[in-house]
Amino acid sequence: MSRLPQWLGSVGSGLTRLSRRLEERKARTDPDGVPGWARPAGDGAEPERPASAAEPASEPAPEPASAPEPASAKEPTSPGPEEPGADPASAGRTAPAPAAAVLAEPPRPHPVSAVPWGMRVAAEAGWRLLVLAGTLWVLMRVISAVQLVVLAFVAGLLITALLQPTVAALKRRGLHRGLATAITFISGFVVMGLVGWFVVWQVMENVDDLSGQLETGLHDLKEWLRTSPFHVTQKQIDNITENLSDALSSNTKEITSAGIEGVQVIIETLTGIVLAMFTTLFLLYDGPRIWRWMLKLVPSAAREGVAGAGPRAWATLTAYVRGTVIVAMIDAICIGIGLYFLKVPMAVPLAVFIFLFAFIPLVGAVVSGALAVVVALVTQGVFSAAMVLLVVLAVQQIEGHILQPFILGRAVRVHPLAVVLSVAAGSMVAGIGGAVVAVPLVAVTNTVVGYLRAYSRGEVPGERPE
Repeated sequence: MSRLPQWLGSVGSGLTRLSRRLEERKARTDPDGVPGWARPAGDGAEPERPASAAEPASEPAPEPASAPEPASAKEPTSPGPEEPGADPASAGRTAPAPAAAVLAEPPRPHPVSAVPWGMRVAAEAGWRLLVLAGTLWVLMRVISAVQLVVLAFVAGLLITALLQPTVAALKRRGLHRGLATAITFISGFVVMGLVGWFVVWQVMENVDDLSGQLETGLHDLKEWLRTSPFHVTQKQIDNITENLSDALSSNTKEITSAGIEGVQVIIETLTGIVLAMFTTLFLLYDGPRIWRWMLKLVPSAAREGVAGAGPRAWATLTAYVRGTVIVAMIDAICIGIGLYFLKVPMAVPLAVFIFLFAFIPLVGAVVSGALAVVVALVTQGVFSAAMVLLVVLAVQQIEGHILQPFILGRAVRVHPLAVVLSVAAGSMVAGIGGAVVAVPLVAVTNTVVGYLRAYSRGEVPGERPE
C-alpha cells in the first residue's frame, strides 16, 4: 500500500508532460493559442521549459523516506501531488487555456474584398461618369446663358480659320502683320456682305413673279389632285383651303408676336455679327500671343502635350473650313446651273442658299435640296421638280464619294453617325448655330484626343508652338 501514492504521482506527472507537449505543438501551429506558461515573462526572463526525462527536477517534492522516487518522475512546476494528503485526481490538471485560444475565430475579410470585382469596377466607372455628366450639364447651362457670345466667338474662329492662310501669304510677300490683317479682314467681310446683299436683292426682285407663279402652281396642283388616281374631290380641296384660312386668321396674335420676336432676333443677329467681326480681327492679328497666354493657364505637367495638340487642332479646323467652303461652292455652282437650265425661278438665290446650308453636314444638303424641289414643283410642274431632284441627288453623291474624301482628307473625316448625332445635339442646344459648329467641334476633339493618347504612350514627341 505504501507504493500506491508513488504510482499515482508518477501517472499524474506523465499526464502533465503529455498535456504540455500537446500545448507546445498547438502553439507551433497556432501562435495565438500559446499557453501562459510558454510566454516570456514581463521582465524579459525566458519562459520555463518543461522538464524532460533526462533532466532531474531542481526541487523534488518530499517523499516518504522508505521509497524515494526517481527525479525523472518529478516536474518543477507541478503542485506536488505526491505529498501526503494531496488529491491524486488533481495531479493531471494543468492551467486553463486562455479564452482567446478557445474562442478564437478566423479573421473576417475586409468589406471591400467581399464585393465582387465586376461590381467594384462598375461602381468606380459609375461615379466618374456621374462627375463627367454633372460637369457637362453645368457647361451646357453656362453656354446657354451666354449663347450669343459663344456663337459669335465660334463664328469668328471659323472665319479666322478661313482667312488666316491669306494673312500668312501676305506676310510671306513682305507685308507687315497689321497691314496684312487689315487687308484680309476688310476684303473678307466685304465679300461676305456683297453675297448677302445679292441674295436679298435677287429675292426682292423675283418675289412678285414668284408669288404669281405660286398661285398658278397651286391651281395646277389642285387640278392634278382632282384628276389623279388619289380621287381627291373639289370639296376636300376647298375644306383644306378653308381650314388653312381659318388657321391664319385665328393665329393673328401669334403671328404678330412672332413678328416682334423677329425684330428681337434681328437685333441679336446684328450684335452677334459685330462680336464675330471683332473676334476675327483680333484673332487674325494677335492669335499666336493669345494662344501662348492660354498655355499659361494649363498645369505645367500637361502643358507640353497641350502645346503639341494645339497646332494640330488648328490645322484640322482650317482644313475643315477650307474644304467645306470648296465643297459647298462646287455644290452651289452645279445645282445652280441645273436650276438655270430647267428654267426654275430664283436659280441664283437658291444656289446661294445651297452654299450656306452646305455648312450643316447632311441635314443642310437635304433641306436646301428640298427647297429647290418645292420651288420647281410649284412653279414648273412635276417633271421639272423630278429633274431638280435628280440633279440634287447626283451632286450629293459626287460630293459624298469624291469631293469630301479628296478635299477634306482623312484628318477631318468623321463617321456619318457621329455627324448626325452631333448636328442633332448642336441644333437642340443652340439652334442653327449649334448645328453649324457641332461637326467642326467633333473633328477638332477627335484630333486632340488622338494626339494626347499617342503622346501619353510616347509615340510622338511633344512639340511647342513656334
